[in-house]
Amino acid sequence: MNVPARPPPLPSMRHQIENAKRIVVKVGSALVTNNGEGLDHAFIADCARQIASLHQSGREILLVSSGAIAAGMQRLGWKQRPHAMHELQAAAAVGQMGLAQAYESNFEKMQLRVAQILLTHEDLADRTRYLNARSTLTTLLELGVVPIINENDTVVTDEIKFGDNDTLGALVANLVEADALIILTDQDGLFEADPRSKPDAIFVAEGQADDPRYEAMAGGAASSLSRGGMITKIRAAQRAAKSGAHTLIVNGRTPNSLEKSATGFEIGTLLFAASTPLAARKQWLADHLQLAGDLVLDDGAVNALRNGKSLLPVGVSAVVGEFERGAAVRCLDAKQVEVARGLVNYSSSDAKRIAKRGTQEIERVLGYLNDDELIHRDNLVLM
Repeated sequence: MNVPARPPPLPSMRHQIENAKRIVVKVGSALVTNNGEGLDHAFIADCARQIASLHQSGREILLVSSGAIAAGMQRLGWKQRPHAMHELQAAAAVGQMGLAQAYESNFEKMQLRVAQILLTHEDLADRTRYLNARSTLTTLLELGVVPIINENDTVVTDEIKFGDNDTLGALVANLVEADALIILTDQDGLFEADPRSKPDAIFVAEGQADDPRYEAMAGGAASSLSRGGMITKIRAAQRAAKSGAHTLIVNGRTPNSLEKSATGFEIGTLLFAASTPLAARKQWLADHLQLAGDLVLDDGAVNALRNGKSLLPVGVSAVVGEFERGAAVRCLDAKQVEVARGLVNYSSSDAKRIAKRGTQEIERVLGYLNDDELIHRDNLVLM
């Protein structure tokens, strides 16, 4: 019987990580706190050593570190992660002190200066604050300083959370236009099924970040210490790919895992970016995690957006939510699938009044005319 020949394997994309100059490294709570037993000073010291080695080779490194809440839990003697927001914030406040001290002392031994940056989603959703954060981080890199970044858990609320530090790592990669995102975790990478329940699951060594199959493969709960899991790492890779960053998911407990990752070693799962990076302003729009409202579009408007056109009021069948002029909103098709997002030229109350109407009717209905478009194509990004 003739057996069809398998196609030859695609060329490896590991050189994309090896050639990366600006790298965001994200480390998870399980690694930083040795699965909740307290700060793992040996891991932190080794992480600082490896980052110093990469820095010495001419790389620019930004470190996104989880662990503040887990470290605070240990200091406070809590065995279970609390659910109450005020308790989580208290744990973060206590733990952040020890976390910062641990990094500071270990990087000092490597003769590297570090800076602490605490961010909230509001810092990146506001255009001015976004640009300020970008300027601060790029200046630190120019000065040879390693920024150590975490979510500001002491003040953040459910409504403005990044959700997990995998997402934050991707947002930082986009913010500074990094070449690569390396996620150090307690797993070897992505498998086609959960290896804990299926030991013979096939390992995914390499693939395109936007491959839709990977989200299904990554199903599974996070640990009791973290808010993420493999699914958040896949989504982070998808998000980072929008700015052209390639993502490597690696077991941080493998000796010299970070140095190996950055030198093209066959380790972990590489999810590479295949699409053209978005322009900076559109990348900022795409990175919004919370949006002010929704515009439901008819099929004609959806097709127009996909062909590079602006959104006109006539193509809007419904307006959902309350928002002001200039807010970031989602554009949904008739099946409630997000097709785009952008900055609206009219408030929700005015948008409802001019929905389904032609451009020539705007001034008659509202008594004034700001713009012909509800969202101009320059302020709109397809999803």
